[in-house]
Amino acid sequence: MSQKSNIHFDISERKVLLRIFDIASVLSLLYVVGMVFNFDYFRIDGSRWVWSIVLALYLTVFATIFELYNLQKAAKFEIVVQNIILTSSVTVLFYLLTPFYTPELPTNRMQIIYFFLSINIALFLWRYAYIVLISAPRFFKRVLLITDSKTVVPILEALQKSDPNYKIVGFIDFDQKKENFELPYELQRYSSENIAETVATHHISEIVVATPEAQAMTIALNNQLVSLLEKGVPIREYTQVYEEITHRIPVQHVERDFYRYFPFSRSNQNKLYLFFHRILDLLFSILGLVFGLIISPVILIGNLCANRGPIFYTQIRVGKNGKPFKIFKLRSMIINAEKDGAQFAAKKDTRVTKFGRFLRRSRFDEIPQFINVIMGDMSVIGPRPERPVFVADLSKKIPFYEIRHIVKPGVTGWAQVNAKYGMSEEDALEKLQYDLYYIKRRSLFLDISIVIKTLSTIIFFRGQ
Repeated sequence: MSQKSNIHFDISERKVLLRIFDIASVLSLLYVVGMVFNFDYFRIDGSRWVWSIVLALYLTVFATIFELYNLQKAAKFEIVVQNIILTSSVTVLFYLLTPFYTPELPTNRMQIIYFFLSINIALFLWRYAYIVLISAPRFFKRVLLITDSKTVVPILEALQKSDPNYKIVGFIDFDQKKENFELPYELQRYSSENIAETVATHHISEIVVATPEAQAMTIALNNQLVSLLEKGVPIREYTQVYEEITHRIPVQHVERDFYRYFPFSRSNQNKLYLFFHRILDLLFSILGLVFGLIISPVILIGNLCANRGPIFYTQIRVGKNGKPFKIFKLRSMIINAEKDGAQFAAKKDTRVTKFGRFLRRSRFDEIPQFINVIMGDMSVIGPRPERPVFVADLSKKIPFYEIRHIVKPGVTGWAQVNAKYGMSEEDALEKLQYDLYYIKRRSLFLDISIVIKTLSTIIFFRGQ
């Protein structure tokens, strides 16, 4: 049995902790180095507080882009080392290139080397301490499920995959039939006779109730939960936990009760939000098209040598309110790629050309879609538009699939930066869960988060 502790950190708490201590460790070490070596360039005092704010801002933004706040990766030191070096390098570069808000370059250039090394050392030491201490099993949130043996494994996989510090130690099976489903060896089945004793013995931090049928909860079981709730034990419903941890809406679990999630985000009707959203759409589209013009020689040469055919192609997609529109893209597949009919793209699709694979992984093939944004058919951020034939098919198989059409489709979106490329009905379900989460939680903060995650996708060449 792993070490037990009543202390645990939620996802939001760990992300805040990482951000605060990233900044605090860097500024603290810079202060010490500046005092010891009498360096002026990064000395921190009351008259130079603006410099510290600018540095903290750069550090937070680039650490987010280079995934230092991705909790799955923050627990792996070999990945953290790489991301720290990338973050510190770009942070220092921007800090050096903005002398209006930061100190002028020192005459002694060695100060810049010390500046760069100090940031790296501070982040290395703090992140190593985080991995050894905060990410250790003693700080896991220990969870007890109340469910049945049929659904416990999918729940276990969904939650612990999204948050490795969310440890489901066992479950209370309310199924009277006690069917013998194969369970992971570390997952214990406990009796419902005395839940309070189980909670105390195994240092349970939280109880999660996942009962697909209301009649599964007996009066005796409810009375035990009420008693535990009065003693301060957190008790939560599974779909709420799922949404909080995975940032997805579990449509496959809520079924007919899905409408309790309505209304969606007020931003969908907020005129001020929609106005600024449209302004940012136009601004990003202009910048995107300008960037496309800059790299157009590379696109032309690559298409001439490796694609050999039309540069652009168009396709009918389903837009807001189910209205079809013509989407523009750079061609990444061979000519007549769908002569046998429409089909999902596969992971190693032979129809994709060598240059087309580069366009997809870099996301450059999406650049012409900024024309669709300017025309008003799309937004920069939103669910990806799908083809009518796929929409018709998926709407019959996946509950509430067409809800994703209540907002404009996007060039990028919450599903695009979190889910894998859609190659099957299961992938479409996962993407729908992310799309509905975006529609429900739509806000300026979430939009900014998607833009930053999109930059990470481009930088790490993860497009498909």
